[in-house]
Amino acid sequence: MKTFTLLAAIFLTTFQAFGQNKNLAEKLGYPKDAKLLIIHADDAGFAHAADSAIISAYEKGVINSASIMVPCTLFPEIAAYAKRHPELDWGVHLTLTDKCKSVAPPNRVKSLLDPNGYFYATNLEFVKNANVNEAEKEIRAQINKALKYGIKLTHIDNHMGSIFLASPGMMMMYQKVGKEYGLPVLIPMNMMKMITPKLLPAVDTNGVIVNNYIVAYAYSPADKWKNFYNYQLQHLKPGLNELVFHLAFNGDEMRAVTGGVVDYGADWRQQDYDYATSAEFKNQLKQQDVYLVTWGMIQKVMYGK
Repeated sequence: MKTFTLLAAIFLTTFQAFGQNKNLAEKLGYPKDAKLLIIHADDAGFAHAADSAIISAYEKGVINSASIMVPCTLFPEIAAYAKRHPELDWGVHLTLTDKCKSVAPPNRVKSLLDPNGYFYATNLEFVKNANVNEAEKEIRAQINKALKYGIKLTHIDNHMGSIFLASPGMMMMYQKVGKEYGLPVLIPMNMMKMITPKLLPAVDTNGVIVNNYIVAYAYSPADKWKNFYNYQLQHLKPGLNELVFHLAFNGDEMRAVTGGVVDYGADWRQQDYDYATSAEFKNQLKQQDVYLVTWGMIQKVMYGK
C-alpha cells in the first residue's frame, strides 16, 4: 500500500510538472510549435474616425483584439460599444504620452505632466521625467475607469511603447499591476531585444511573451502598403505573434487630429483599414499555417476568467 501511495505521488508530481512545462500553444490546445496570431487594433478612443474604423473591422471579422485609450475625449463613445459587446476582446491601451490629460488627479501624477498639465508628447520626455509610483497611480486610474464604464477587459498594453523604453522598475510595476487585475500584459519581446535589451532582466518569463510583435514603422505609398504585411505573414514563426493595425477613416477629423503628420497619420490609418479589410489579407491568412487566438483566450488559461 505504501509503495502504491509513493508511486501515485511520484506520478502526480510528474504530471503536474509536465502541465506546468507546457508552452502557451499547448495550454490553448494547439501543437507545441503552433504559429499563434492575434490581429489587433490600437488607439480606440483616439477619434471618432478611429472608433468607427475599429468597430467596422470587428464587425467584418478582420480583427480579434483592440485596446482603448482611456484618457482620450472619445473614450465614452468606444466604451459604450465595448460594454454592449463583452464577447469582443478589449484592452486598456495605457496612455502616458501624446498630449492627453491624466485620469488620475494631476497633483498625484506631476512627474508625468508637462508645464501645461498634459502628458509629455514624446517617449524621451516621459523616460526622463516619469516617476514609477506616479505612473502606477495613472495606470490604475485608467484601468479602474474602464472597469467603471462596464468594459470586460482582457489585457493591457502600452501606447507608443513608453513603458518598454523606461526602466526596469517601470517594467516590473506594469507586470505587477496586470497580475493584480488578472490581465495579461503585452511584452513585445522582439522589439525589446532590439531596442532596450537592458530591460530584459525585468521581464517575468512566466508571463505571456509576444515573441513577434508586428507593427509598421515606415510609410509606403498605397499601392505598396500590402508588401510589409504580406512579408510578415509569410515569415511568421512558432510562438505568439501579434499583428497591430492603426485603423481610422481618412477625413477632416482625422487630418485635424493627426495634424498632417505622415507617420500614423490619416493616410496611414486609412491604408491600414483598406488592407485589413481586403481580400489580399484574408487570402494571406488562409495561405499561412496559423491559429488565430485572442487575449481573452490567453486570460482564461492564465487567470481562469
